[in-house]
Amino acid sequence: MAHGDITHLEIPVSDMRRSAEFYTALFGWEINEYPGFEGYPMWQAPNKVSGGALTPRDEAFTQPRATVEVDSIEETLTRVQSSGGIVVVKKTEITPTSWFAVFEDPDGNSVGLYEGSMEG
Repeated sequence: MAHGDITHLEIPVSDMRRSAEFYTALFGWEINEYPGFEGYPMWQAPNKVSGGALTPRDEAFTQPRATVEVDSIEETLTRVQSSGGIVVVKKTEITPTSWFAVFEDPDGNSVGLYEGSMEG
């Protein structure tokens, strides 16, 4: 995917099994847990491109959050701060070749960032 593409949608849920059954029945999403990502069931839409995860709902995560692919998390977070946003989660490793971060825009909306590749 290219810089600026939405790559992932996290949906906070309080009952993983119920939510997985709901979204599978509603949209035909394939929802699976993968080794290394236990407790973070990921879904894939029928188009095999769109996807995301069901995540545990907590006080800090109550609304769905889109994750946007970027060429450089560091550069993007610098622009976030200079444009009035705040960094919530600094660049964090997912795998040796991929990273994420989270920021809030000036209106308090939470947006995720993704850099890298899940390959290799």
